[in-house]
Parts: sequence; C-alpha cells; structure tokens
Amino acid sequence: MSDKKSISGLNDEEAQEFHTYYMQGLVGFTAIAVIAHILVWAWRPWFH
Repeated sequence: MSDKKSISGLNDEEAQEFHTYYMQGLVGFTAIAVIAHILVWAWRPWFH
C-alpha cells in the first residue's frame, strides 16, 4: 500500500479503518431507529 496521503489526509489503511468504524456506527444508528419506530408504532400507530 502507498504511504501517499489523499486530500483527506488519510492513507489507504487509515481510510479503510475509518470506513469500518463508520459503517458500524451507521448500522447501529439504523438499528436503533428501526427499533424506535417499531416501539412508537406499537404505542400509537399512525395508520389504522
């Protein structure tokens, strides 16, 4: 892999590590949002 820096300042290995953590956060956030929507739907359905 190259030690050349991109415009983000990250090399390839750092960018891949950042992407891994970013995707884990995105999946976690999405899962929490889906669960929250299901719980609100069970409490007060917005369509009958």
